[in-house]
Amino acid sequence: MEVYFDNSATTRCYDSVKDIVVKTMTEDFGNPSAMHLKGVDAEKYVKEATKTIAGILKVQEKEILFTSGGTESDNLALIGGAMANKRNGNHIIITSVEHAAVSQPALYLQEQGFEITYLPVDVQGRVKMETLEAVLRPDTIMVSTMLVNNEVGAVMPVEEIAKLVHEKSPKALYHVDAIQGFGKYRIYPKKMGIDLLAVSGHKIHGPKGIGFLYINEKVKIIPQILGGGQQSGMRSGTDNVPGIAGLGVASGQIYKNLDENVEHMYQLKEHIAEGLSQIEDIRINGMPLREGAPQILSISVMGVRSEVLLHSLEDKGIYISAGSACSSHKRKPSATLSAMGMSKDQIESTVRLSFCEENTIEEADYFLETMKTLVPMLRRYSRK
Repeated sequence: MEVYFDNSATTRCYDSVKDIVVKTMTEDFGNPSAMHLKGVDAEKYVKEATKTIAGILKVQEKEILFTSGGTESDNLALIGGAMANKRNGNHIIITSVEHAAVSQPALYLQEQGFEITYLPVDVQGRVKMETLEAVLRPDTIMVSTMLVNNEVGAVMPVEEIAKLVHEKSPKALYHVDAIQGFGKYRIYPKKMGIDLLAVSGHKIHGPKGIGFLYINEKVKIIPQILGGGQQSGMRSGTDNVPGIAGLGVASGQIYKNLDENVEHMYQLKEHIAEGLSQIEDIRINGMPLREGAPQILSISVMGVRSEVLLHSLEDKGIYISAGSACSSHKRKPSATLSAMGMSKDQIESTVRLSFCEENTIEEADYFLETMKTLVPMLRRYSRK
């Protein structure tokens, strides 16, 4: 049996997504900027995807900007937003558990003269609201937090954060990295007070290399890719019609059965957590199971290095992650787990399981049976 529990790294494309991607690459392959019929036909796919996504978020279609994925969306939000609003101040706040797609642009902005404040988190991985309130200033121009942490599944109180940010620092933009949250939660940026929202397609059974950034119509942002002036000059370059069409289909499909999908993932998560509790010295990290994100389960198998467990499970046809797959093949100590106060031994023993609606209880049972025999053996081996 093959078991893929690494859906936070990437997901299998829906069949419906594959079909529309192939169709727009081989039949309706025109350039949407062209004025002839082939171009008009291609543009229809872009408009349909925009309509679908705007409807899900309950925003205007003109507020959706397509990008190459979550990393570009985050970069554009932080760098473009900071540069456009630097006359209002130079103070930016991010959390200490952000993905590199946010933390690296923040470092770049620091080099450009912006001041960056890093918010601590509690042992569950959530922002400490009292600290946020204390560090917000009149010259704060941006606050950036994830919705769902990609390593432990901690869910940030984004509505509460937005309210506090806009009350204490009215000139500040609130950016949310929703790359692990879109398709798992209903997100309404205008109602929730979110100014900028980043999403990636391949986390929701869409294609790789496509994403979008929601930009509130009142937000000033400086484009980072210049050229032919596509997408109202906000991001030049020929529209990735197959990617955009696939993203639109994936978004529509994942939200069609959202409640059932989420409940299924929570049940898988609880079933596996219960089974793992029968194995000695395995710790569940992050928030209580039903309070954290439905698709992510972080565990520490004490006495077994994460890489050893990962490759041993791979030999059995089970695929999990030893951390975020989005950075590189080189493992570094996890900033998220360190910020949560974990010991070095626990960090080195931590792996992530991440689910989707296509995973089954049978797969979960196979994983648990494998762990029951594998973990004691690996612990004995590590002691030699």
